[in-house]
Amino acid sequence: MAPRTVLTVLFDGLQSLDVTGPLEVFAGAALLSPGAYRIRTASLDGAPVRTTSGLTLVPDEPLTDAGDPDILLVPGGPGSLRPDPGLVDWVRERGPRAARLVSVCTGAAVLAGAGLLDGRRATTHWAYCDRLAREYPAVEIDPDPVYVRDGHISTSAGVTAGIDLALALVEEDLGRDAALTIARHLVVFLRRPGNQAQFSAQLAAQTARREPLRDVQRWITDHPDADLSVDALADRARLSPRHFARAFRAETGMTPGRYVDRVRLEHARRLLEDTTDGVEEVARTSGYGTPEAMRRAFVRTLGTPPAEYRRRFRPAATP
Repeated sequence: MAPRTVLTVLFDGLQSLDVTGPLEVFAGAALLSPGAYRIRTASLDGAPVRTTSGLTLVPDEPLTDAGDPDILLVPGGPGSLRPDPGLVDWVRERGPRAARLVSVCTGAAVLAGAGLLDGRRATTHWAYCDRLAREYPAVEIDPDPVYVRDGHISTSAGVTAGIDLALALVEEDLGRDAALTIARHLVVFLRRPGNQAQFSAQLAAQTARREPLRDVQRWITDHPDADLSVDALADRARLSPRHFARAFRAETGMTPGRYVDRVRLEHARRLLEDTTDGVEEVARTSGYGTPEAMRRAFVRTLGTPPAEYRRRFRPAATP
């Protein structure tokens, strides 16, 4: 299989992590599966660009010399909110030729300015959703999801959402095991579903400072169907239940019970989205015990029962 070319557009005033985050995912995939991706960067005139952090990025080539990529990625940052007209013209012409057109954060403004989001659903960083909606009324801006995929165009929220989206693309190309390996290498969690409203137990909670508590966090994530009572988790951390509960909350910012609830909900959501397992099986493997217990958790937190959640959010099968 020929390598998939990933071309990232560079411009002054971009946010460096919007570039390096997704590219680290694709670079990891290229190491794991040699030849899977060919990574390129290009600026309008081929000159180096200055990021918002002061970092200078040197592109591989000018955009005029870039071929039609498989994945065209437009990062965000202040520069994307006032882009060079030549950049917008280039994206307008070449974006439709890419098999996948991707924006990170406010990079969606460049796509919108090029008219490529008209009539489509899209997202961007939560702080800029209202502005984008006002400036581009033909675009259906959804402020909630981590990322949105509409046809061959994908838009994502802030920095880490670009990583989530890149992992989703790699998973689509190379499989879940490959994406999981890359996520673990980058010390991120695979993966927040695109429709997830920036909801993640692992991101909402801090990582504990002490290794025994970090081990417990990993254990909870990997074994949502295990006995995750405070007594059982305290025993795993070799602490008294009272000491464990106090230390866990102090170091993660939430109680053990709340953390377990969130992990189980995320696990169930992923299974409903990514598998054809029945609701009863999903409830069992997610640690709920019964479908009714899972239904109550979904309605309480998401406002919808599991079956309806699956109907709304499970992506259509890829031919």
